[in-house]
Amino acid sequence: MAAINIVLHEPEIPANTGNIGRTCVAAGANLHLIEPLGFLINEKSIRRAGLDYWKDLNVQRYLNYEDFLEKNPGASLYFATTKAQKIYTDVTYEENCYIVFGKESAGIPEEILVRHPERCVRIPMVGETRSLNLSNSVAIILYEALRQQGFAAMRTVGELRKYKWENGCR
Repeated sequence: MAAINIVLHEPEIPANTGNIGRTCVAAGANLHLIEPLGFLINEKSIRRAGLDYWKDLNVQRYLNYEDFLEKNPGASLYFATTKAQKIYTDVTYEENCYIVFGKESAGIPEEILVRHPERCVRIPMVGETRSLNLSNSVAIILYEALRQQGFAAMRTVGELRKYKWENGCR
């Protein structure tokens, strides 16, 4: 099954990562964590934010950005940043693309962004707002990518009930 890939570059706040993991499970997305992380992956705060979904999460870790690129050659990358000209709805997210988000305090490093200006997207905001919470930003862009793909990998509650009924799962 094709999936969207969410990439967190050096996330710092465990609760955000837990929430993002939970969102990835609900959306059928994969989560990729690029170290260093600002927390231990087994911290109680991650488990609490991710609830009991963390065990169902497809998550991979990388030593650094270069390790991520090496292990995902040819990946179709998009970079979420407040510095982008393009709005996140102005691009077409293909199956199995990777949407990269930076750490809460500083975003994606400038040296990465300047290599891919045409692949950078932003969420519009009014006034002097610096940024949205990381987990909210992931949810907004992830669900736009899924919407563009017709929510192909997702079942509605009605479809799930019908599937369970037809397969003897009551």
